Amino acid sequence: MRGWEKKRIQASLAVVLTLLVAPTTLAWAQDTEPQARPRVELSLRSWLFSAGETKWSHDASGLDPRLGNPTSKLTYKDNDTHIIELAGRVNFARRWFVQGDVGFSASFNRGLAIDDDYTAVGGQQLFSRTHSDVTGSGTQYVNLDVGNRAVEFPGSRGYLDVFGGVQYWRTEYEATGVRQVVCAPSGIPGLSCTPNLNLPGVSAITNTTHWISPHVGVKTEYRFSRRFSVEFRGSFSPVNVVLNDDVHHLRNDLQQNPSFSMIGVGFAGQGEVSMKVALMRNVWLTAGYRGWFNRTYTGTLETHPISGPSESVPLRELQTFRHGTTLGLTAAF
Repeated sequence: MRGWEKKRIQASLAVVLTLLVAPTTLAWAQDTEPQARPRVELSLRSWLFSAGETKWSHDASGLDPRLGNPTSKLTYKDNDTHIIELAGRVNFARRWFVQGDVGFSASFNRGLAIDDDYTAVGGQQLFSRTHSDVTGSGTQYVNLDVGNRAVEFPGSRGYLDVFGGVQYWRTEYEATGVRQVVCAPSGIPGLSCTPNLNLPGVSAITNTTHWISPHVGVKTEYRFSRRFSVEFRGSFSPVNVVLNDDVHHLRNDLQQNPSFSMIGVGFAGQGEVSMKVALMRNVWLTAGYRGWFNRTYTGTLETHPISGPSESVPLRELQTFRHGTTLGLTAAF
């Protein structure tokens, strides 16, 4: 091969190699350029068919040793609902921010309410179980936080934020219709059930739960490129407060505003992992999975009879949780 031909081939290969490598090098350089924080971020998110459950139980055996422990347990399960969420964040100074979100259920008429009653006659025995359909006004929540950017990863690959704030979470269930599933002798005079009872369409129970949860948390994002990143957000509340009102509409011996009231102290936690894809310069599509829970570790239930004084008994358990996939859009300005 002639020398000038060899040099021409080498030059051509160099040009081709440059054309192949240059876009990759440019993209990497763009990825590692510092990214200025936007002033405002707004998000519209959807918690797609999240699954929820709330249950509580109490111990009235201190009033009558023939009653079981737990004496009664009420569970609202398989409550799958679609939640719409609006969120916003304002960054100020260099590292500080305020963020908040509000969510509400778009549909709620799903699930099963299970009402169990126990006696201690002959040992802990289930003597009554009824099923009802879950309806109601749904669930709503508000979060408000103040935070600080604690760490920025090298090469603008991401960050770690810390924040603190408070969450208010309200859920209202209605148990509609009554179907007697288990009916056995209680062994206690005046305490009985009706075999094969079936009352479709009647309002049986309305239960409203309010959780107030101060919390601390972290949020982190790692950017694989300018168009794709992963995020994690989690928070924990070591002490929160729950107020729970329960109206038993078919109990003519109890008041209706409410029939039972509960107050408890517990803990809470929430976490979400998600992917973030840039659709255009300042608009991202997000998709992930989220879970929240609240649970008491102590509490009191108070009965409200039509006549006679109210009585207080220990609240054994009150908890609620919700989990499911999320999908949303975020825009920055």
